Amino acid sequence: MREEKNRAAAGVFPPEEIDVAALYEQLRAELRRGPSDGDPAGAGMAATRALAERFWPVTAEREVGGGPKGFVKRVLRKLMRWYVDPLAADQRIFNDSVLKLLDALSERGDDAGAARERAERLVRELEERLARLERRGRAGGGGTGAGPVTVATQPSAAAVPDYFAFESRMRGSVESVRERQRGYVDDFRGQAPVLDVGCGRGELVALLGEAGVEARGIDADADMVAYARGERLDVEQADAVLYLEGVTDGSLGGIFMGQVVEHLPPATLVRVLELAVAKLRPGGLLVAETINPLSPLALRNYFADLTHAQPLVPETLELLARQAGFAEAGIRFLNEPAERLTEPDDPVIAANVRRLNELLFGPLDYALVARTSS
Repeated sequence: MREEKNRAAAGVFPPEEIDVAALYEQLRAELRRGPSDGDPAGAGMAATRALAERFWPVTAEREVGGGPKGFVKRVLRKLMRWYVDPLAADQRIFNDSVLKLLDALSERGDDAGAARERAERLVRELEERLARLERRGRAGGGGTGAGPVTVATQPSAAAVPDYFAFESRMRGSVESVRERQRGYVDDFRGQAPVLDVGCGRGELVALLGEAGVEARGIDADADMVAYARGERLDVEQADAVLYLEGVTDGSLGGIFMGQVVEHLPPATLVRVLELAVAKLRPGGLLVAETINPLSPLALRNYFADLTHAQPLVPETLELLARQAGFAEAGIRFLNEPAERLTEPDDPVIAANVRRLNELLFGPLDYALVARTSS
């Protein structure tokens, strides 16, 4: 019996062999039980919904063909219409109820999935914030007398209550940032030692260490540094300009700045780029990732952070790098959004839709990739 139901749900049986009442009861049971962990995407429900929709429009109208046999069928159909049509109408009402039940179950599954995702995100944030508090306590910092909360230039992260929690929410968990930054590991192979300016929780420093690339980091925020040190990473609290001024010229193979340059006022940004040229050895690499202001979706994230100084269009940052003395400078676009408008068949409209996709759904970030002369 189970095998027959499975075959029916898969659409193997013709419509006259499907037990609609059994299917309806099965759907009611599914609705009471809710979504299962084994089917998070609702693939089974989608298949059942498609099957029900296929057989929803019950009607006595069928192709009867020609000839004497077809003529007889047409006559009989007219004679029996008074009896068949009310039954077909009742069946359509019943089928419509099945479809609505399926839709309700699907919406409940979507809501449950979204709630589960929100809960998991909040748990990750809470774990990181608790780890931050524990590590800040061990370090004796965070405004308790051992040192400044932040040494950032204007605008200061200290102006935002609990900036660590703010960054965790806006940028994502440690694991999500690690995944986004994993591609930079290959860029810095052979570029040791690497300095991560504005290293945050130390995601890239950890990735480079795991790959055998010597790396250390600095960050203006005491909480970020305490968290990274709790991961046993070589990270210290420092202002970017003051720290770079103390680094020996030509001693670095690579410098990384992830989501940092948009926080720096123009004069500070220019100075950091000039220092980067001086501190990198010949053929040294600078990678500076930032928000892409050419993307309307990315601008939302930009304006959400009150410590941002100004958005930097790719051409501006590339020009500043070349003026600072980098021999090579290019732009790499990153993180294209999943949302896209569907292109229709009409070639003219499709071209306009393609242009809209480029304007509205461009990459969320970009990276300046610059090298000193060899």
